[in-house]
Amino acid sequence: MRNRDFAGTPVGAVGLGCMGMSWAYAESERDDEASVALIREALDLGVTFLDTAQPYGNGHNESLVGRALAGRRDEAVLATKTGLVVTDMTTRSIARRGTPEHVVASAEDSLRRLGTDVIDLYYLHRVDPDVPLADTWGAMAELVAAGKVRRLGLSEVSVAQAAQAHAAHPVAAVQSELSLWTRDAMGASSASAAGEGVGSIAGEGEAGDVVGWCAANGAAFVPFSPLGRGFLTGTVTTSDFEVTDFRGYNPRFQEEALKANLRIVDVVRAVADRHGATPAQVAIAWTLAQGDHVIPIPGTKKRRYLRDNAGAADLELTGTDLAELDAVPAAVGGRY
Repeated sequence: MRNRDFAGTPVGAVGLGCMGMSWAYAESERDDEASVALIREALDLGVTFLDTAQPYGNGHNESLVGRALAGRRDEAVLATKTGLVVTDMTTRSIARRGTPEHVVASAEDSLRRLGTDVIDLYYLHRVDPDVPLADTWGAMAELVAAGKVRRLGLSEVSVAQAAQAHAAHPVAAVQSELSLWTRDAMGASSASAAGEGVGSIAGEGEAGDVVGWCAANGAAFVPFSPLGRGFLTGTVTTSDFEVTDFRGYNPRFQEEALKANLRIVDVVRAVADRHGATPAQVAIAWTLAQGDHVIPIPGTKKRRYLRDNAGAADLELTGTDLAELDAVPAAVGGRY
């Protein structure tokens, strides 16, 4: 696989989001042994930029990734996060918590679960509106000084928030949702970001061109859900999800919106057919085409999809392809 640069370290151009191995998507298919094998195969394929977080299964995902990396830790650039806590596993309820005390304690918990003595990239998962960003970020910077964290990142922030943090300590990466049906991080109109919840920046105004800010300030931009939570693969055609699947409650996956959004998949599939590629590869390649600093992290529990996603790194979209993809209609329904 071709590499991209992350803070002076080469990583696979396509990374791996590990969340779905533990919760939020088709949880009845969870298989820890298969997921451990998948992560190890990812390393073999050159997929070395791995992403997890404490809330994903309330610690389960970090422990799973730690198991998979046993004996191979040096092959991965490992990212995890602080700033969100699970308040109820039954309802999958999550709250923001950005106090310095939580930052320090959660880092220790993450290190233990991951079985490592240093976190390569430590994100603030969401800004806590009740705690000054300077206080949260300052506590994270102290972890860098203590040698427990190598680099710091932010998730789902505005340009103003990224700039504020960067002035105090370098922002190595910003992670936000970016795909053919979610372009808020490029400064697009944020109709899709409306609504409250841990996934939005509701109440904070437009995000602005976060992708461009990262390019100008030497930070990586890390798109999560580059496959539109599986929708852009063309395999999701109904809103029939199991009760624990997040998508069953997502406005974009409700029956009427889903049918309208299939127009987007039609364009993706047409481009894929021209290249002898899959829709998933086209969707990921589109994110890669947004800049050399962009490192998408599609997630999967299935090894055949891992190989498919990794192949996107070798797909070169033409100017005509990109023009067609850029012109796809806006998604119907909010992100959350």
